[in-house]
Amino acid sequence: MPFTTRSDQTRETILRAARRRFATEGYERTTIRAVAADAGIDPSMVMRYYGSKDGLFAMAAEIDLRLPDLSEGPRKSAGERFVRHFFERWEGDLADDVLVVAFRSGATNEAAAVRLREVFGGQVQVAMGRVVADPEEAPARAALVTSQLLGIALCRYVLKLPPMVAMDTETLVASVAPTVQRYLTGPLPGTKTGSSRTS
Repeated sequence: MPFTTRSDQTRETILRAARRRFATEGYERTTIRAVAADAGIDPSMVMRYYGSKDGLFAMAAEIDLRLPDLSEGPRKSAGERFVRHFFERWEGDLADDVLVVAFRSGATNEAAAVRLREVFGGQVQVAMGRVVADPEEAPARAALVTSQLLGIALCRYVLKLPPMVAMDTETLVASVAPTVQRYLTGPLPGTKTGSSRTS
């Protein structure tokens, strides 16, 4: 077996063990030694591949939302397309330990919280692109969209609230899309857009 293949397998084994640990124990209580024991390897191997617990967490909580460019389509349907994409990603591989790792660790550790903000806030704002008419409003609008979608992810995939888990995807999309559409393109109180449309 080529060395690179063994190396990739070892790296992936460590990452799976780390995600399970971070998901169940949180950032603070997870140790390199515990992850190594779960992976069946020496702790030095974890350090070799990931450098530190921070480095290991960064990879364990790495989330690529693969968000579409919302400007590539009708502006009036941007919210529906955005929400549908999120659910498709969450119902796929992100519904695994990755979301639990991100939420649980982000709630108890500032470095983890910063990472979560970077992943969601940054990616959402970029994806919004030219859909937002006033660039100065983009950060606020991205924050509102992110809060809406993270709240649903927390309730459906982490806390697993029964009514939220039982709701089918189409119902969720239909329920949430209008709110996200308003955050993307509607007037916001206290902003130039909000003032211009309410005056």
